[in-house]
Amino acid sequence: MSESKAPLIELNGVKKIYGMGATEMQALRGINLTIEEGEFVAVMGPSGSGKSTCMNILGCLDTPTSGSYKFMGVEVGSLDRNQLAKLRRYYIGFVFQGFNLLNRTNALENVELPLLYRGIPAKQRHEAASKALEMVGLKGWETHKSNELSGGQQQRVAIARAIATEPKVLFADEPTGNLDTARSNEIMQLLTSLNRDRGITIVMVTHESEMASYAGRMIHFRDGLVEHDKENEQVNS
Repeated sequence: MSESKAPLIELNGVKKIYGMGATEMQALRGINLTIEEGEFVAVMGPSGSGKSTCMNILGCLDTPTSGSYKFMGVEVGSLDRNQLAKLRRYYIGFVFQGFNLLNRTNALENVELPLLYRGIPAKQRHEAASKALEMVGLKGWETHKSNELSGGQQQRVAIARAIATEPKVLFADEPTGNLDTARSNEIMQLLTSLNRDRGITIVMVTHESEMASYAGRMIHFRDGLVEHDKENEQVNS
């Protein structure tokens, strides 16, 4: 009898406390959460609900005060600093609301950056970055700098940079927050296709229910707890 595969992400009893004594604030009050490989999950909740704190823990940008976080069955809390850096570099991609592109470099060079950190040779970097830009619909835009691109195109470059390393999971924090409705829907359609056609697991924080409706699963945080966790029947039917 074969062993069942471990979930991609597993949180058990995760708490996060900031401050001490009178200034103590419980951002997370005991989160239990499992995300399987290949899912597209939208994380929602009001300001201060704990959703961003949870995302930072999942992305190994922060650590829980107590509880367990396992990534691909490995206890993240047992990893040293170098191992955590490798986990972020090889398995995790990030997309932020602010794009975070380097202004003086072109689209191709921006996408190459995480590959440069891996020490990948120039020819392979160029090929992987060009492929990622083509995947997000920016073939022919490789030499354009950030100030020559629209907001939607800049976010596409940011997504290409995140997927160039072929991560196991893409964490997107308000990826449409700085875009108008038309560009927002374009980005959501792109993320949907990357999830559906490429099998990239996506965990997205958003406060917009319209954007969350693209995901196959919606998790709502309130007061440091998961208030509800449900499948999106419209997507999964």
